[in-house]
Amino acid sequence: MKFVKAHWDPDPLGFSLDPSPYLAELPKIREALPVDAREFAFDPGHYSMRSSRCVKDLELAGVHVPTDKNGVLTLEFAPNQWKHDSGLRIRYSGVSHFSIEYEGSIDWMQADTVLLDEILPDGHGCVHETALTDASIIIRSRDLRAVWDDAESLGKV
Repeated sequence: MKFVKAHWDPDPLGFSLDPSPYLAELPKIREALPVDAREFAFDPGHYSMRSSRCVKDLELAGVHVPTDKNGVLTLEFAPNQWKHDSGLRIRYSGVSHFSIEYEGSIDWMQADTVLLDEILPDGHGCVHETALTDASIIIRSRDLRAVWDDAESLGKV
């Protein structure tokens, strides 16, 4: 990620997270972001660690890849039982790049959880990068639509 800091720190043992450089940059890139991506990035709870709308600690629950070039890529994140009231579904339209890069293995964690994310403008839309405990997801798309769903509806695209 270009602005958000999210990485493993051996001293002290744990993840080091800092969205403040990105939050300082957001007002400068506001108009360059697609409409729905902008709405998600500017959600007041998105980077507020105590908010039930903060992406931190969501668990990756599903990746649905389209079978045709006009389809929609969908990521599903289950709520953390101690923090979130609902899960998050993000649908990406006009996808030109999708990758998951695994960086290692934290074997004491049962699921990949979100550390933080950032959305930046990209010539024909946006690039959304999500740092997970063991991986990074990078998606370039025309736009993205994020919807907070109840846990029972996740898994039903």
